[in-house]
Amino acid sequence: MKTDKSAEYRALEQQTGVLLDISGQIMTRKPHQELLKDIIDCSKSLLSAEASSLLLYNEAEERLHFHLVEGGSAEVIKTRSLALGEGTAGWVAQQREPLHLPDCHADPRFNANFDKITGFRTRNMICTPMLYRDRLVGVIQVMNKANEEAFTPQDVRFLGYLAGQCAIAIENNRLVSVEIESKQLSAELETARNIQQKTLPSSLPEISGVSIDFRLIPARQLGGDYYNVVRIDENKHLFIIADVSGKSVPAALIVASVHSFLQTYLIVKGTDFQLTDFVQSLNAFLCTSTTSDKFVTAWFGLYDATTCSLESISAGHEPCYLYRADTRGCEILSAGGLLLGMMNMLYQSEIVTLQKGDMLLCYTDGITEAMNSEDEEFGVDPMLSAASAEWSKGDENNPASAVVQSVLDHVKDHRGIQLQSDDITLGVLVVV
Repeated sequence: MKTDKSAEYRALEQQTGVLLDISGQIMTRKPHQELLKDIIDCSKSLLSAEASSLLLYNEAEERLHFHLVEGGSAEVIKTRSLALGEGTAGWVAQQREPLHLPDCHADPRFNANFDKITGFRTRNMICTPMLYRDRLVGVIQVMNKANEEAFTPQDVRFLGYLAGQCAIAIENNRLVSVEIESKQLSAELETARNIQQKTLPSSLPEISGVSIDFRLIPARQLGGDYYNVVRIDENKHLFIIADVSGKSVPAALIVASVHSFLQTYLIVKGTDFQLTDFVQSLNAFLCTSTTSDKFVTAWFGLYDATTCSLESISAGHEPCYLYRADTRGCEILSAGGLLLGMMNMLYQSEIVTLQKGDMLLCYTDGITEAMNSEDEEFGVDPMLSAASAEWSKGDENNPASAVVQSVLDHVKDHRGIQLQSDDITLGVLVVV
């Protein structure tokens, strides 16, 4: 009897040593699939089992998916999945507790169909959940103790300990993968941001008799706002400010499309530039190149220095405000049409003559809809008050920049500690 006990202790000691070695092995950082393979191999080795399988839990689907199967006709069941409560693995996942079946076919929870499909005869098994901080990661199971023996309560405890270590290893591996993917995505987004920055003018052209300034402050790495000031010829300049629906990558792709179309149109038409034709052509292009849920609002202005006139078209965009120096009044430029990319249509323009001291202001809704911590929007009136107050000072050096900076400062003060939620773009033209 004493000899038997000594042999039992030696076997236990040996098994414990193997378990510690296995724990170290699976906790080593390695590719996900290699980790799962190690877990399966280790479970078979530790418990001297003929076969083993590992199922990972998909929270969104609420199903267990076979990821690795060793022993028997493994390939047959790798594509299968189980609902919670289905079969032994489903029962273990649902109950969050191990299951030891000395005689599988005598237990109603055991699904004998897998044996029929694979031709593998399951005599006995241990099935235990892999839990990480009470969250189900998956299920691991071993089948058929070698040499026709039966699994012991000690085997159940060992597999339970191994399952705990496996859950930690799988979760750590997932977090590492997420971190790597996040770094890769950040690098790709930074590259995309640099590319998008190149769609914006590095500097604004000098226009005789006019002070201009445009600023764009993105809320994310990639934004959906766009502006440009383009020289058509020595006398004419095109102003554009646009806001694409949505945010991040989808919006940035449409911004790139708008910029590319502009460059192509200018190459084809050259100085023979007609504002209504350009806007209608851009709209037709976006109708065929974007999905129905994506659209662009934009304002376009074509300034002719020889006549001090401005042709204006609004495509479903925020109103453009024109302050008159002689009357101190404000006019709204709103002629145009619907959003770009919705449907083919004709756009109407309006022409105004600008005089010395007049100020034109265009913007995207990121300014007026800027929220503070009380969920209060900045609004149109505060924007116009800040702009007109700075305009009235008559800055002789760079009046447009002074107005833009004043409005942005007021928006920042209003927002306070609240994070910027949308892209902000503001453009100002002052006749000097």
